[in-house]
Amino acid sequence: MRKLVSKGIDAGFNKASQLGRGQEMPAGEIDDFGNPVKTQKQVRAERRARRQAQGQSGNGGQQAKQAMKVMRRTSRF
Repeated sequence: MRKLVSKGIDAGFNKASQLGRGQEMPAGEIDDFGNPVKTQKQVRAERRARRQAQGQSGNGGQQAKQAMKVMRRTSRF
């Protein structure tokens, strides 16, 4: 019984370590709760589409930097 449990645990850790290295689960798999599993590429594509729909192209830091420059220039006078 101990060997069986150890093999199961080892298999679980091996699968988890593969997922952590960027290898994703095959598309179409179902998780433990019966929900379809999305791949990392699908999740990233959804986030990108959501950002673009909101008008954010991912350059929030650049916009903040430009706003600070403008404020410094206008506050000089």
